[in-house]
Amino acid sequence: MKLPRTVAAWTIAVFGGLALLLGAVGLISPEAVLGMLGFEVLAPDERAVGDYTRTFVIASSMASFNMGVYYLLAAATEWRPFFRFTVVFRLVTFAVFTTAVLTGVAPAGFFGVALWEGLGAVATGVGLWLDRRRNGNQPVTASGAGGRTV
Repeated sequence: MKLPRTVAAWTIAVFGGLALLLGAVGLISPEAVLGMLGFEVLAPDERAVGDYTRTFVIASSMASFNMGVYYLLAAATEWRPFFRFTVVFRLVTFAVFTTAVLTGVAPAGFFGVALWEGLGAVATGVGLWLDRRRNGNQPVTASGAGGRTV
């Protein structure tokens, strides 16, 4: 796989790599992910019948793993419309997760996830702006723009 060539692509690659890694951790040890998020970790024999917390964490971890792959592929191919799309939806995710913490639905430690999403969105947005500015205010594409190949 090619290394990212722009600031925005690097932000997407970092997020993708971490999503893939944390997804793998959750698939191997759902309890580790629960602990990282600030949730109480119960032993399997302490869980109530019908408690599917582990199942949900495994499903979420598989989604995170897959999302990591998508982000890495987007970074490697400089798929800039995807970069812009993620800025908007990561800000929405920040708002939803922050609201969950503020309303008591999620523990305070979960705000770290919200912050990660919000800061990631801002970093990618700034990266997109810097890349365009470095390219003479011309759109940056994988095949080049404004007389410059990325």
